[in-house]
Amino acid sequence: MLEALLRSTIRYGRVVVSGASQQPIVVEGGGSGPEVAVRLSGPLTAWRLALNPDLALGEAYMDGDLVIERGSLDDLFELIGLNLANRPEPAGMAKLLTRHLARRGALQGRDAAERNVAHHYDLSEDLYRLFLDPEMQYSCAYFQDADTDLTAAQQAKINHILAKLDLRPNQRVLDIGCGWGGLALQIARAFDVRVTGITLSRQQLEAARKRAAASGLSDRVHFELTDYREVRGEFERIVSVGMFEHVGPRHYETFFQSVRDRLTPDGVALIHSIGARVDGGGANPWIQKYIFPGGFIPTLSEALSAIEGTRLWVCDIEVLRLHYARTLREWLARFREQRHVAQALYDERFCRMWEFYLTSCAMTFRHGNLMVMQVQLSKQIDTLPATRDYIGETERRLGQN
Repeated sequence: MLEALLRSTIRYGRVVVSGASQQPIVVEGGGSGPEVAVRLSGPLTAWRLALNPDLALGEAYMDGDLVIERGSLDDLFELIGLNLANRPEPAGMAKLLTRHLARRGALQGRDAAERNVAHHYDLSEDLYRLFLDPEMQYSCAYFQDADTDLTAAQQAKINHILAKLDLRPNQRVLDIGCGWGGLALQIARAFDVRVTGITLSRQQLEAARKRAAASGLSDRVHFELTDYREVRGEFERIVSVGMFEHVGPRHYETFFQSVRDRLTPDGVALIHSIGARVDGGGANPWIQKYIFPGGFIPTLSEALSAIEGTRLWVCDIEVLRLHYARTLREWLARFREQRHVAQALYDERFCRMWEFYLTSCAMTFRHGNLMVMQVQLSKQIDTLPATRDYIGETERRLGQN
């Protein structure tokens, strides 16, 4: 079964699989691509890879049941990426079942959401400091040219978002899913506003509060352990970066209705989220099981359908295509440089899991169906300028500071 799957899929590169049978499986595509040789151990590894490769490949790599003997993990995923379009589509019923199970796994109430957030974001802050930029931005950076480094690209992303918020003095800003507080603190530094950041991660909350105190901004920025559904009051601006992926399809309308309810009549919201180019492009079982339980990647149409029910104005949509692939490669390189530290924090299996996570996601954003979308919303048709010129003008001003 594994050999049949490989022969039906590989059109570029060459793969050799040993240990799956008495004779190695050798499959060579006609097009150029990496050459990778892997050895499988365990009596059922080959069967599991054939039956459910999206889950079994990561598990086999984590557990040491798949060892790369020629090439690297990067080569393996480049081989997979180049041949992704050739992979046989699951049968109609199997495809529907996979999507249905992914949606069910993303049906998050408040308690489930907090548990899922803790699974990933309550890991040691020291782990994230190994590979993130100084502002601890754990979302897609914005690379304006080929020479931009990660720190500059993350600052450019922040400036891009601030420009789209079109901030004014004395406004109240809500940051939904504030992470370690970097964006909220930047907003307060750049503009004379008050910011409320909310998170369901206790470790992120503690870190964000410490950063606010150390920056002397505790009087203008405060952080709360709360869910977006529990926020009260009104805000002139709302921003959410990298959080909508954790909402779940059942709650999309609730999320955007909450945004509408919290906005003042002249309010503006900016939602930055991973998106799937096609339906079914964001339901990876290994990622859901080991990295982001309850996560679900929406299509742009799913988000827009939920927004339509709120009667909010969609003022601007921007799709970032290659930026996250490059961000992930930067994170991966930094993680590998500090891998010995991560191993001391956790263990070898964790390091293999994390390396597989970053490498596989970089491949998916380069060759697969994922991208990043920024959707700008308002209640009134005339709140924002009629053209996008103000975005670039504000970015240039922020870049000079």
